[in-house]
Amino acid sequence: MVAIPGGTFLMGSPAEEPHRKPDEGPQHKVSISPFWISETEIPWELYTAFMENGRPRAKDGQLLEEQPDDELWDSVTQPTAPYAAMNLGMGHGYEHGLPAISMSHHAASKFCEWLSAQTGHYYRLPTEAEWEYACRAGSAGAYSYGNGEASLDQYAWYWNNSNDRYQKTGSKKPNKWGLRDMHGNVAEWVLDSYVPDAYGKRSGLPTKDPLVIIPGAPHIVRGGSWEDDPDSLRSAARRASTPPGTVRILKTLKASGT
Repeated sequence: MVAIPGGTFLMGSPAEEPHRKPDEGPQHKVSISPFWISETEIPWELYTAFMENGRPRAKDGQLLEEQPDDELWDSVTQPTAPYAAMNLGMGHGYEHGLPAISMSHHAASKFCEWLSAQTGHYYRLPTEAEWEYACRAGSAGAYSYGNGEASLDQYAWYWNNSNDRYQKTGSKKPNKWGLRDMHGNVAEWVLDSYVPDAYGKRSGLPTKDPLVIIPGAPHIVRGGSWEDDPDSLRSAARRASTPPGTVRILKTLKASGT
């Protein structure tokens, strides 16, 4: 986990940014409290411990079968067995640190709940504002390193260099705050619901730690993936989810003060 300092930034993209989409504006000031976020995308070896243990567990991690029959235990929901390989035939790569992909937003949230129970620390998905703030790492450009695509190969796996498959987490350069794969490799779930005009509904005054939750609305993925073009990897680029299970990855965070 990497400690991210609190601060204020301009969320969204300026009108003149190439490939900008309407849902990225208007730019507006957002203040973010300090938090922790994972340095890399969650690898298969960690997610699989949650997904494939095959036995129901209580929130403290103990096996339910080993508890007294007359007690009720509040268990963490686990995903059902997938109908097809979640790794899309590209391998789990336990020894190589390949990122976990293809989980639904619900499964990603339940993974965070499970991880919290196992470690005693609170984990959740980052909000959209936290994600963009961490991705930018102080940069106002289209990418964490600034503008232009000339340096993108140093920071991201995407359509031009990925060989049409995801790659080992953390194998590209980090941004200025030490976070890797914020651009490309696998797209990342955030906590918020997707609302195309959410930015326009915020006042002109600085907004503190915004979060948009609307039951039944799509969720948001950020960062782009190995199969995307550079415009989808921009710090401000937003994407709404399609049906459950089709988008790829999460970043967990530990809220400060827990």
